[in-house]
Amino acid sequence: MDNPNNDSSGISSIQLESASNRKPSPLRKMVAVASIAAGIQFGWALQLSLLTPYIQLLGVPHKWAANIWLCGPISGMIIQPIVGYYSDRLRSRFGRRRPFIFFGAIAVAIAVFLIGYAADLGHSLGDDLKKKTRPKAVVIFVFGFWILDVANNMLQGPCRAFIGDLAAEDHKRMRTGNALFSFFMAVGNVLGYAAGSYRKLFMMFPFTKTEACNEFCANLKTCFFIAIFLLIVLSAFALLYVEDIPLPSLESKSQTQTQTQTEPEQQVSCSGEILGAFNGLQKPMWMLMLVTAINWVAWFPFFLFDTDWMGHEVYGGNPGDDAYSRGVRAGAMGLMINAVVLALMSLAVEPLGRFVGGAKRLWGIVNIILAVGLAMTIVITKAAQHERRVSDGDTPSAGIKAASLVFFAVLGIPLAINFSVPFALASIYSSATGAGQGLSLGVLNIAVVVPQMIVSALSGPWDSLFGGGNLPAFVVGVVAAVISGVLAIIVLPTPKPTDVAKASFAGGFH
Repeated sequence: MDNPNNDSSGISSIQLESASNRKPSPLRKMVAVASIAAGIQFGWALQLSLLTPYIQLLGVPHKWAANIWLCGPISGMIIQPIVGYYSDRLRSRFGRRRPFIFFGAIAVAIAVFLIGYAADLGHSLGDDLKKKTRPKAVVIFVFGFWILDVANNMLQGPCRAFIGDLAAEDHKRMRTGNALFSFFMAVGNVLGYAAGSYRKLFMMFPFTKTEACNEFCANLKTCFFIAIFLLIVLSAFALLYVEDIPLPSLESKSQTQTQTQTEPEQQVSCSGEILGAFNGLQKPMWMLMLVTAINWVAWFPFFLFDTDWMGHEVYGGNPGDDAYSRGVRAGAMGLMINAVVLALMSLAVEPLGRFVGGAKRLWGIVNIILAVGLAMTIVITKAAQHERRVSDGDTPSAGIKAASLVFFAVLGIPLAINFSVPFALASIYSSATGAGQGLSLGVLNIAVVVPQMIVSALSGPWDSLFGGGNLPAFVVGVVAAVISGVLAIIVLPTPKPTDVAKASFAGGFH
């Protein structure tokens, strides 16, 4: 940016981060803020495991189901940078981050109510349950889904930035805070996937099963009730317990440091600051964003279709029948195992990086593991199809089920690296571009969400072109994983030891 000292409030993003001379906050307060990630990720786990099957239950064809997921990356690309920008500058007696977290939690509660009750609301508005497609329910679902993704992005960025504020530029404390955030993300994943895999969960709230909402739908409602409760409790505790220093007190300190400067000559808008952040990126950061984007082309088919693949290809069912429902629950169980492996591997990222010779080499290696894991879906699918042709008994067999769960477990290894190393490398590569904690995370997120938009838009036509199913998208993932693995090793610069010591490890989805 031409004049990084100027913005709409007279303080640049980088001044906002350096204006406070506070000492790092106690670890217990960072734990309180990081724990919100468990509530956020509980909801994400339900989205990833249950919502693709649910939207097909409402009558949306498989080839169009992925388009619903476009709202996630679009809201991530737009909302996170905007929320990050304004949460860096908000003038409120409640602080910079807490108002966004508060309203984000309320929006999540509203969104999951709309999603869970989409079938019932659609029926009350005139949907015919005898027809395959329920158009009014689909509209309500999509509306709630968009609100949910927007709200999650309102929550995630300020929570991470809040941890940065509490660290007060202490890099060691920053790494600790972000490790805690990743840990609670894993906890939320385990709880969410466990809830999604339990068939009789709806018995906790029997009223959730209605004429328009079968057991699968009722389980989804119950899961969302639990998600609302968990998120509200964790958010309320953090917001009441942890002090968020209001911006005016930071501004007064900044003004004492800049009193000899001239008055601001121009205002820098949110879009101007974002463009300024991009203009300040050096070649290593651009290369990192390229590798990250290709890497997410590999990952997103898994997030979109993992449980649908289990229900359709492995168990041989169709949305609404018993075989498909059993497959979806088995997929949720696999995702729970995946989350456990992810949590354990998250603790081993730094020692593994040292063992293999650096973070970028570790990332390259695990992307090859990702490619092998995605290729397993082809072998498992063909074996399951062969079993159904030659067997009259219950399918899939124990061997096919075990192989499927191994697939989910194996992918937990590269996923742990993917949720930490790219963000650590970004911390190392990026220089001072005038971006605050919130804005920096929002800009980096663009390299994650753009490939998600591409995959969401193209995976349906890919599947139709090759006869339906999920394998075409997984094959694209295999190719992308190999390419990103090779590029990670070849094109990314090797970080200097002095830079690594300053890096802050962060990670997450969207």
